[in-house]
Amino acid sequence: MDRFLSMQAFSKVVEAGSFVRGAEKLGMSTTSVSRLIAELEEHLGTRLLQRTTRRLHLTDAGHRFIERATQLLTDLQEAEAEVGSATTTPRGRLRISVPLSFGVRHLAELFPRYRVKYPEVELEVHATDRRVDLIEEGFDLALRLSLEIPPTYVARRLTVVRLAVCAAPDYLKRHGTPRTPQDLAEHNCLTLPSGGFEGRWPLEGADGVVTVRVGGDFRADSGDLLRSAALAAQGIVMLPTFIVGDDLARGDLVPLLPKWRPPHTDAMIIYPTRRFVSAKVHTFTEFLQQEFTGDPPWDRWMTIRNRRR
Repeated sequence: MDRFLSMQAFSKVVEAGSFVRGAEKLGMSTTSVSRLIAELEEHLGTRLLQRTTRRLHLTDAGHRFIERATQLLTDLQEAEAEVGSATTTPRGRLRISVPLSFGVRHLAELFPRYRVKYPEVELEVHATDRRVDLIEEGFDLALRLSLEIPPTYVARRLTVVRLAVCAAPDYLKRHGTPRTPQDLAEHNCLTLPSGGFEGRWPLEGADGVVTVRVGGDFRADSGDLLRSAALAAQGIVMLPTFIVGDDLARGDLVPLLPKWRPPHTDAMIIYPTRRFVSAKVHTFTEFLQQEFTGDPPWDRWMTIRNRRR
């Protein structure tokens, strides 16, 4: 039995969702693919797929095996890429994890442009704020908004990510404008229920960092939901400027506490430390770094504000 070919057949069938489509992707007959998977199941001594008239279902063993098989096939592709033509021609599936708001707002239009340059790469993008385990879950790379990167990962910086404390003009007319960080405790602050800044906002000024306890009547695990509430004059937010930068540029939101600055971080591309880095990972990383050269476009409000002074 050709175990490599059997794993390829199993992977393609699972990916395609049927024996027929899996066989088409491999350029083989359905009978041959079915035989390869049957041989693999016999070799392993367990059923990997439950077949019904309408669809396929992975067994528990199948779920465990597909993760390992996918990683083995990916590792083999990368080894071949080191000495073969794939070094200069990226191809195959590239699984990516990106933060939800950042991905939708600032990466969505870039994915098609990357594929125009590298049409043999199949992109699979997971937009989620959950921190995935790249190795265990079979991701090629991820974008993280953090300066804390595990030592087992390679990290490539894309751009700075700044935060802004801001509110709608109508909210400030009704409730007044905070002049010091301590004033925030008297305002309706819209916050995240989890993460690094829930209930506490650190701000850096000339005399160092102060941390203010804040709270309000609306919390959400989405920066976009908090932005919408702030635009509706519901309260004060501390959000990344890649979410509220355009609102600040238009004046729909007003930056507060100009002498105080929230902490900033970086947008980083990370991928597992390996001897062989595939062409698809290398070219995608290089592509994004080129796209984010210079100051972030969503921070142009800072230039506009400085001109008004």
